[in-house]
Amino acid sequence: MAKNYDVLDSTELIRSTKRGAIEKYYRVTIQTKGGTILTVDVDEKDYIAEKAAPILDARAVEADKILKL
Repeated sequence: MAKNYDVLDSTELIRSTKRGAIEKYYRVTIQTKGGTILTVDVDEKDYIAEKAAPILDARAVEADKILKL
């Protein structure tokens, strides 16, 4: 299966929840096959290849659909 994106960068970030807890998340910058560059926030629990790939792929496909409008 061909990927619809290439990962350009990935950065670990930390944010505070409404209840004051600290949580990590990752901001992944991708470039779609159509050339669109976008960032996708991925929760820490989903930051493994098997879970992140479908998230990134779905965003890339949607971005390229919008590009074609």
